[in-house]
Amino acid sequence: MESVTEQRLANTDFAALARDIKRWGAELGFQQVGIADCDMSEAETRLLEWLDKGFHGEMEYMERHGVKRARPAELVPGTVRVIAARMNYTPPDARDTREVMEDGAKAFISRYTLGRDYHKVLRGRLHKLAERINAEVGGFRYRAFVDSAPVMEVEIAQKAGLGWRGKHTLLLNREAGSFFALGEIYTDLPLPTDSVPENHCGTCQKCMDVCPTGAIVAPYSLDARRCIAYLTVELKGSIPEDLRPLIGNRVYGCDDCQLVCPWNRFAQTTDEPDFAVRHGLDDATLVELFSWTEEEFERKMAGSAIHRIGYERWLRNLAVGLGNAPTSDAVLEALRARAHHASTLVREHVDWALERHGAGDERREGGRA
Repeated sequence: MESVTEQRLANTDFAALARDIKRWGAELGFQQVGIADCDMSEAETRLLEWLDKGFHGEMEYMERHGVKRARPAELVPGTVRVIAARMNYTPPDARDTREVMEDGAKAFISRYTLGRDYHKVLRGRLHKLAERINAEVGGFRYRAFVDSAPVMEVEIAQKAGLGWRGKHTLLLNREAGSFFALGEIYTDLPLPTDSVPENHCGTCQKCMDVCPTGAIVAPYSLDARRCIAYLTVELKGSIPEDLRPLIGNRVYGCDDCQLVCPWNRFAQTTDEPDFAVRHGLDDATLVELFSWTEEEFERKMAGSAIHRIGYERWLRNLAVGLGNAPTSDAVLEALRARAHHASTLVREHVDWALERHGAGDERREGGRA
């Protein structure tokens, strides 16, 4: 005998449900929602080749989860479809990105981290979307992800019709560029799927040419070990010395490849209050942020994606930025104040920064941090 849930699903108009899901998603603040199947065999081959080259660096979880990343039904048993959603994240009142990047005294922070942690924002909305679906069909199984667990979010979003993978490996959309975050709901509902959009990158390779560290080694191929986003966010130890001068004032993430992309002339700002700029992070100086105590960091970065790197790596990144900044009394004083920091990692990058300013022999001047 069929269960009540089975009977209910047997009577469900899944095409109508898919339309409702997209409408509910828009009501919850998503700019677009699509539905993908679970066949990612082509992506699995590319993933294994990428791992074999060691391009994942210290992100050992990429290798640990292996092919589960490309097999949704193995990650969440019973999964037959993935609902993908995107949400714009750039605050409308943020200081112009290029102006900040071109001012060596300022600290550039990737625009997706200026407000509340997007993981929390999107995950909360995805769960609300799942609740709406459950109220409609009852008893369906699901699991929501936002840049978490072994999920190939760009591949899924592409299959769900949200855009195509650009040569910089990020998702691109003809109407919205790439300044948006992605989230997914794995589900056992046999919903109709959306079609994969055409790739519109053509012969353009501006993203490859502009990358400060040459991390985009070929179209659609990123060596994370050279990527500034990896170096400032994922890397736990010392930043390779040869790459430090190339980082400039980028202390958390890097938006260069997105800024030059022609499709981002269509990029849209967000009207999501949670993504509003906090603590002046869109226009802060390196010296100002480097002066934060650990207590200030914990208090101000609570609820921010930046909090995950911790205070020690925050200072490491800022020390590199200060090493690349125009020489000034304020910069030298800030660095000397951290010359005796308890962290070996911080001291190493401060020493390097002082050497860059020709003040290496004076680096022991100043008090303890």
